[in-house]
Formats: sequence, C-alpha cells, structure tokens
Amino acid sequence: MQKKALVRSTKRKKPIGLKLNKMKSSLKEGIDVSIVIPVFNEQENIDLLSKRLLKTMDATEKRYEVVFIDDGSNDQTPQMLRKLFNKRSDVIRVITFNGNYGQYVAILAGFEHVRGDIVVTLDADLQNLPEEIPHLLDKMNEGYDLVGGYRAKRHDNFFRTYASKIVNFVRAKATGIVMKDHGCMLRAYKKFIIDEVVKTRETSTFITALAQKFAGNPIDIPVTHEERVAGGSKYNLYKLIRITFDLLTGFSLVPLQVFTIVGMVISFASGIYFFVELFKKVIGHHHGYGLHFAFVFLLLSVIILGVGLLGEYLGRAYFAVCEHPRFVIREILERKE
Repeated sequence: MQKKALVRSTKRKKPIGLKLNKMKSSLKEGIDVSIVIPVFNEQENIDLLSKRLLKTMDATEKRYEVVFIDDGSNDQTPQMLRKLFNKRSDVIRVITFNGNYGQYVAILAGFEHVRGDIVVTLDADLQNLPEEIPHLLDKMNEGYDLVGGYRAKRHDNFFRTYASKIVNFVRAKATGIVMKDHGCMLRAYKKFIIDEVVKTRETSTFITALAQKFAGNPIDIPVTHEERVAGGSKYNLYKLIRITFDLLTGFSLVPLQVFTIVGMVISFASGIYFFVELFKKVIGHHHGYGLHFAFVFLLLSVIILGVGLLGEYLGRAYFAVCEHPRFVIREILERKE
C-alpha cells in the first residue's frame, strides 16, 4: 500500500514541475512583436481598427503588444483608448501626450517604450490593412531587418498622390536613400534599428528615411491601400512642405551645395553683365534701367533663398544644442506585471 501511494504521489508532482518550467520559460522569452500606432482625433476608427488588429494578432499566436500614442486628441479618442485598455490590458498600452506634437514625434515616443523583438508601425486611419501585418512578419523571418510596405495602388486624392511622388523623387536624388514609398507607415523593423533611431535624439526626425539608413538588409513589398473609412486626413500643403524640408535638411547637404553652385554661376554672369554694361556706356549705347532692376530682383531672390536654407540648418543645430524635449507625456496606461 505504501509503495502504491508513493508512486501516485510521484506522478502528481511531475506535471506540476513541467508546468512551472513552461511558465518561467514564457516569461523569459518576452514579447515578439510591438505594434506602434499614433492617433490624433480618430474616434471614428478606433473601434474597428482595434477589433481587426486584435483578431489578426491573436491568430498569429505570437506574444505581442499594441502601443497607442494619443497625440493630443480633442475628441473622444482618449476615452475610447482608456476603455480599450480596460478591456484588453494584457496587450494594450496607451501613451497620452499633453499636446499635439505630430505623427513622427508620436511614433518616436512609441519607439522609446516598445518591448518587442520586432516593431511594426501602422496608421490608425485603416488605409493600410492590419490584416497584412503577418505578411511583414513572414518576410522578417526570411532574414530581413526592415520590411517596408509600398502602396501598390493608392486611393488618395490627386494632390496627395502626386505630392508624395515628388517628395519621393527629391528624397532619392538628394539623400541617396533608396526606398519605394517613404509615406507608407505599414513597416516592420528589427529592435536594434529602433534603438538606433531613438539614440539620434533628432528634433524633427524623418523616421522612415532614418531607419532605412540603419538597416543592413531592407526590402520593400507591395501592400494594399484603401480609401479612408472615416474622418479626414491630418496632412495639408504646409505639413507636406515641412516634411520635405525636414527630409532635405536632415539627411543631406545638397540644398546648401546647390545654393553655392547657383551663387557662383550668378556671380560669374553678373561679372559679365557688368563689363557689357560698362562697354555700352563707354560707346554711348546705354539706355534705361529696366534690365538693372530685373537683375537686382534676381539677386535678391537668390539671397533670400540662401538665407532660408541657412536658417533651416541653424534652426536644427539650435534645437539640438538646447536639447528641448521632443514631447511631454501626460499619462501612460499599462498593466504592471
């Protein structure tokens, strides 16, 4: 009787020990994927986005987290994110800014708080599909350290589509950074790339281009692009111009070099013009001042352009020296383990 009892007791303890070992192993392994989503006044999209995203990621059976960054929304977005956190605090984290700092700054804040081995960025407007995230993860498993999506068939208006194409062209020529679509936010990165982006301490960071510079083995794949489900675009002409300036002045000296060359050419032309006018005056064929005024206006426009470019570079250097905070976080919602 005693021997039988001893055998039964041994059989009970063995599975418990195995279960504990599995739990410890799971805790050590951590999080596989972090998904970073900046949001600003997206109350119409939060519910649908979260349902589709969580359904997609639950099906992958990967350990994941979703980091929402509320960029100072003034609609019902903060309340909806809080409810979502209360419902799925096992995977949802929410970072709330005290004001509006912009999409790229919001993504940087998410980068500073992610814990996954792979980091995926996604817009909240549902123009890129959360269901395509597994395709990016599969591509990462092939050995790439950055998988960038490019919109195979865009559903934006004429202005947004062709403005983006122009910026892509200028970026490629001025910086030498090769990527098909820097404006597509559906992208996956290895964690070491994200760490390098965070360490740069840029004040106005063009994240997709910066990450591309740090990647050793990147690839672009086509992704679906749909019309906006609800709400309106947060980009206007000024913001697109601002992004272009950040891109050019942040990654290249080409604008200053072009300005220098233009200055040299105009200086040479003005010298020739001076001697021509002097010769005409000597022989008595000099009449009127219209051409003089046109030439002066041309020189002034070039000078103003040069001062503007120098201001861009000096402004970036000033903010870098001052080390102003890029953002201020008001609240972080996350489950304490």
